[in-house]
Amino acid sequence: MRQDQIDALRNLSIAPQQLFIAGRHEPASAGTTLDVVSPLDGSRLTTLADAGAADVERAIIAARKAFDTGSWPRAAPAERKKVLHRIADLIEKHALELAVLGVRDNGTEIAMAYKAEPGSAAGTFRYYAEAVDKVHGEIAPTADNVLGLVHREPVGVVAAIVPWNFPLMIGAWKIAPALAAGNCVVLKPAETASLSLLRLAELCAEAGLPEGVLNVVTGRGAVAGEALGLHMDVDVLAFTGSGVTGRRLLEYSARSNLKRVYLELGGKSPNIVFADAPDLDLAAKISAQGIYRNSGQVCVAGSRLLVERSIREAFVAKVAAIAARMTVGDPLDLATEAGAVNSAAQLERNLAHVERAAAEGAVLVTGGRRILEETGGYYMQPTLFDAVHPDMALAREEVFGPVLAAIPFDDEADAVRIANATSYGLAAAVWTSSLSRAHRMVRAIKAGVVHVNTYGGADITVPLGGVRQSGNGHDKSLHALDKYTDLKTAWISL
Repeated sequence: MRQDQIDALRNLSIAPQQLFIAGRHEPASAGTTLDVVSPLDGSRLTTLADAGAADVERAIIAARKAFDTGSWPRAAPAERKKVLHRIADLIEKHALELAVLGVRDNGTEIAMAYKAEPGSAAGTFRYYAEAVDKVHGEIAPTADNVLGLVHREPVGVVAAIVPWNFPLMIGAWKIAPALAAGNCVVLKPAETASLSLLRLAELCAEAGLPEGVLNVVTGRGAVAGEALGLHMDVDVLAFTGSGVTGRRLLEYSARSNLKRVYLELGGKSPNIVFADAPDLDLAAKISAQGIYRNSGQVCVAGSRLLVERSIREAFVAKVAAIAARMTVGDPLDLATEAGAVNSAAQLERNLAHVERAAAEGAVLVTGGRRILEETGGYYMQPTLFDAVHPDMALAREEVFGPVLAAIPFDDEADAVRIANATSYGLAAAVWTSSLSRAHRMVRAIKAGVVHVNTYGGADITVPLGGVRQSGNGHDKSLHALDKYTDLKTAWISL
């Protein structure tokens, strides 16, 4: 990937986007559209079809038909594997196109997006392609006159609703295992990050995925998302996004067919640095990356920096110095370390959190302002508050922006208490040279992922999921297949 290759793609015109249903592009039935506004400069890139309930109905009918009568659920696992590998091949072939398209849509810096979006998505499709003929049923340990079989079967129609921060990566986490298990999918991307997923649907069709197996409906969550949540013919709904929307989807399930709803709802993750960390300079660098990359728009972002009191002042100064030096700007410049905030509305929310933290008595060490306003884009300085009390809003509420709260602690027990003083439980990190302490902290912290002497980077081989109000179920790893398969027992008298 070279800068001249990126620049050749940055200004290409984008045709008005339509829905993708049963292998065809279709407008919304009401003819309504939404503007796609680039966070890079506030310009209008194109339009999306604004799906209504009738459009969602058409997509679900197409998925149900493909599941009930089509070839995909009945294909041999080896045949599904070939198609999934071809999808991965095409993602890799079009990787730069997909990455630039996504960056223009959501603002992630290209150096990160290229790896995290098409790079990760291709790897995810390959992983589940290889898993599809290796995950199998069971023979139960029964008496000699009985044969007990446990079959794994696809659940049916899967609705997937994905966010705007890493649409291609998170979309693949849901689409690939669902398809590998033999299901049919209706995908609802975020209004502010749909372009790369619409292109993915085209590539899936080119790879040989049959009509109706993957459908994409774009539009407003309050309309299209609600229609998916309430539909009686959706068997499973997988969602990544806010807790408010997650609760609403659970209500829709209760009001409809009790569809299974799997939720990944973000977090307020503690990044805990002990005085005996093996390399405090490295810890400071990775801690900064863990909150400021992608302008803090990462569900597992280490947004609470817990530092042992004896090193607090020096360590916070290290992180602040790194934050102040970070290159924030054009996401399509390879030198940029932090790109744009996804939307004007998200930027306003971030700045409101800054104002509230200052009003509550937190000490602003660096950042806190909108920058590069003359570009028309949505950019914000990496921001660090010190002297944050665990009861302050900044220590409790997810910002989803480049805002870090530094909190001192006295000892291991104090660190655990503060780390767990949250309604969330998605991720955490511990920096220490003590192997015993590391194991104790992994057990004590209530989170789905606990990093030790690093932050982020867990690959497809391990599950990602939360506890408490960070949700339920898991993306990634073989465990993701559990969401998209049913167990059926055959009890056979011999």
